Amino acid sequence: MTTAGAVRPSAACDALIEGWLGTDLDRWTRQVVRRHFDPATGSPYWLRRAAELEFDPRDLTRYEQLTAFGPFPLEALRTGDPADLVPLAVPRPLTGRIWDTGGTTGAPCRVFYTPDMLLHRGAWRRWSFVTEGFAPGRGWLQATPTGPHLIGNGVWEASELHAGRVHAIDMDPRWVKRLIRAGRLADAREYTTHLLEQIADVLGRGGVHYLNTTPALFQALRQRFPDLVRGLDGVRLSGTQISPDTYHDFVAALNGGVCGLSYGNTFGNAAGLATRQDARLLPYVPNYPQVTMAVVDRGDWSTPVGYGQTGQVRLTVLHEDLFLPNILERDQALRYHCGADWPTDGVANVRPLQITSTAPEGLY
Repeated sequence: MTTAGAVRPSAACDALIEGWLGTDLDRWTRQVVRRHFDPATGSPYWLRRAAELEFDPRDLTRYEQLTAFGPFPLEALRTGDPADLVPLAVPRPLTGRIWDTGGTTGAPCRVFYTPDMLLHRGAWRRWSFVTEGFAPGRGWLQATPTGPHLIGNGVWEASELHAGRVHAIDMDPRWVKRLIRAGRLADAREYTTHLLEQIADVLGRGGVHYLNTTPALFQALRQRFPDLVRGLDGVRLSGTQISPDTYHDFVAALNGGVCGLSYGNTFGNAAGLATRQDARLLPYVPNYPQVTMAVVDRGDWSTPVGYGQTGQVRLTVLHEDLFLPNILERDQALRYHCGADWPTDGVANVRPLQITSTAPEGLY
């Protein structure tokens, strides 16, 4: 398997996507679960958990049976060793990156990404670039969280998988959230201004065609520097707080430029699907089969809602090297039917379950 640091030709990425979309989810579930629960080469975390379970996970045969594990306890990702979730089949010592969540509701969760996991994410991201209309070989500005945050890996994805030349700025979302929690809104606005000035400095020099950022930061940019936004060939937005009305405002501000969307977090992502200009739905499809999403009843996390109905997003991670069943997200969405061409449900019109001063979204 080629590692995530190697350049893959477009045909190779296309072949990966085609193979993934042709994967039977039940078969994939059996393969992943048995790998993590193999007595000799499974993941230390799940082998310890196996002793507490009232069933043998290796007897599961269908994806729907993963509800037997119950909601995944995120505290395990806040306090445990990320290496314990990686099967011992992956050679030790592990070498690579540990990525953090934003820590919106407490200490950050941390997960280890193997090269194959980064490649999976990158290939799906390149698929998004192509289907949304972002041309290869262009200049990009990455104005997103950096450092321990996986979204910052977009620099590699745009440069190595889409032949881009990428500028980047620093962004610390935790600092903004801390300021908001403390009621220091003036300081939060000053930090936002600091980011906008860095973005404007890069865009004002020319040579940047596309911007990768968050909806909140792009909203602030178009309000302060509308001419710079109008001069872009496109923007790609990652985050939860974008409504159909805001999306259409962004499209208008770009004056014909591409506006691509993705939804997700450190655990797993979903790519934006095509949206009509007058559409009231913003649909996403998860990076199948390693990432799946269900929309479930807020009062019963094990029961999906009907298509077109709103519920809580339930995320399941089925990487060969990371198994996280039934993560209950802080987001709500519509359950979306992706059509006969897709082997999985999608989600649409994602937004936070609730917004409070104790769990601020900040620049996301």
